[in-house]
Amino acid sequence: MIRRDHGSAVAADAARLSVMPLEREGGQGQFIVHEQPPSPDGAPLEPLLRWMEENAGRELTVGEIAAHAGMSTRTLNRRFREQTATTPVRWLHRARIRQAQYLLETTAHAVDRIATQVGFGSPTAFRDRFKRQVGTSPHAYRRAFQGSPEPQRI
Repeated sequence: MIRRDHGSAVAADAARLSVMPLEREGGQGQFIVHEQPPSPDGAPLEPLLRWMEENAGRELTVGEIAAHAGMSTRTLNRRFREQTATTPVRWLHRARIRQAQYLLETTAHAVDRIATQVGFGSPTAFRDRFKRQVGTSPHAYRRAFQGSPEPQRI
């Protein structure tokens, strides 16, 4: 009903807030979005997290992230853990997967194209990471959250 009245994107957001997929296939696990632990407004890493999100499509190294933050990699790793409870690489992977989820829900782009667009080096690495983090394949995620037949590839 939400999809029909307000569109797929709004329905997908409502489903995630309800911790339920739009349509559940037999035996399929729940789709739960693992958001990043919130960083308090004004936290020292907030500008860096925003920069990482904006540049997630590029190949970023821990050294480059540390240089952008103006600190050593050791200090970056320590502060990152203190403020986000994860590492910079894990945070970046999660940001990329969130971007991929949005693209899978709202576009008809091929999965390989989305993998490249969000910064994964290979479609295989993307599919593996996506399945580990989300609990299903990108194709199954798209089918569940778009609620329509597989979209035409562009």
